[in-house]
Amino acid sequence: MAMEKIDTLVVGAGQAGIAMSEHLSSNGVPHLVLEKNRIAEAWRTGRWDSLVANGPAWHDRFPNLEFTGTDPEAFAGKDRVAEYFAEYAERIKAPVRTGVEVLKAERLNGSGGFRVDTSGGVIEAQRIVAATGAFQHPVIPPVVPEGADINQLHSFHYRNPEQLPKGAVLVVGAGSSGAQIADELNRAGRKVYLSVGPHDRPPRMYRGRDFVWWLGVLGLWDQAAQEPGKEHVTISVSGAYGGRTMDFRRLAGEGVTLLGLTESYDKGTMTFAGDLQDNIASGDADYLKMLDLADAYVARTGIGLPEEPQAREAYPDPDSLTHPIRELDLEKEGITTILWATGFRQDFGWMKVNAFDAQGRPQHQRGVSSEPGIYFLGLPWQSRRGSTFIWGVWHDARHVADQIAIQRQYEGYRSPGERRADQV
Repeated sequence: MAMEKIDTLVVGAGQAGIAMSEHLSSNGVPHLVLEKNRIAEAWRTGRWDSLVANGPAWHDRFPNLEFTGTDPEAFAGKDRVAEYFAEYAERIKAPVRTGVEVLKAERLNGSGGFRVDTSGGVIEAQRIVAATGAFQHPVIPPVVPEGADINQLHSFHYRNPEQLPKGAVLVVGAGSSGAQIADELNRAGRKVYLSVGPHDRPPRMYRGRDFVWWLGVLGLWDQAAQEPGKEHVTISVSGAYGGRTMDFRRLAGEGVTLLGLTESYDKGTMTFAGDLQDNIASGDADYLKMLDLADAYVARTGIGLPEEPQAREAYPDPDSLTHPIRELDLEKEGITTILWATGFRQDFGWMKVNAFDAQGRPQHQRGVSSEPGIYFLGLPWQSRRGSTFIWGVWHDARHVADQIAIQRQYEGYRSPGERRADQV
């Protein structure tokens, strides 16, 4: 079988891969984008039906194309987001080849490049950009045995309340996904229990501006690393129902029972840590810190934004917060489903290269790997806080493409003697 050759191979045609293609084209780098499914497949089939973007349309986009047919202040639905990336790929004439899965990539000794085995044949590439994103494989912690008499699914496979068997639902994880799904199930009339771990909880809107704007003017999108101790802290924010601050006291007042971090399972009984009050208090502190920063910015700049004292008024403490539940008999409470909103793991097992640490995590500087010719895009905190957001990955892609272009210039250098020899 003839081996196809390309300068740079981009693996994945989600937001990262499409952004990468644009910047590679701008730098004149010949490339190919491979996608095992369709463009932006995760937005199409890896999200629940009612999901909307976590930021308003004016912000959660690439700089060179606005969302058409969508109010700039609204939150685009998942299908519209997928369409947006397909439109963008067509606009920039991205060389995307769909329906091709990358199976293995390994270095070709003596050529400086890589052999890439795919479901469509073999490709030789001088460079590989892994743009497979941060949300690859759903993770369900090994707490409840698979054979237990209860329905278990990850948020990745959740679609709508009608999908679940009748009965109450335990949602484990109170980041954006878990909090939004718990809210939706509660609105649908289900009895919902929500296991809340450590989290940040920003205001959705304050003094007339969305929190994404506040992060921008305060310079927090460009924060280069997480605060120590917050490596595993999720953010709970939502654009659902027009956008509203995610407040767990409000959810509890509407019928959701709050629980601490899920600890263990034994013979139909779930146990929870005694950390619920601390987790809620920490989320409150994060929320108030953002308000303080915003107020200080207004005072410093004199910008004419209206005061909003009601934003500091707290909902009443629910009984589940003042008297935390430490054990839950699932059958007694009528719980028929455990929905795990517990995140994802990355999988770079197809890359047989020396680009990872002992735990399998990519070793890189802003996406430029420790292994020559290997690059990453779409990693959490790849260069800054905004790296996994639509606009953030676009800027990271520009940096990676620039580094590839610089490397190609060095590789293409010929001394005067070599140039004369080439002309003979």
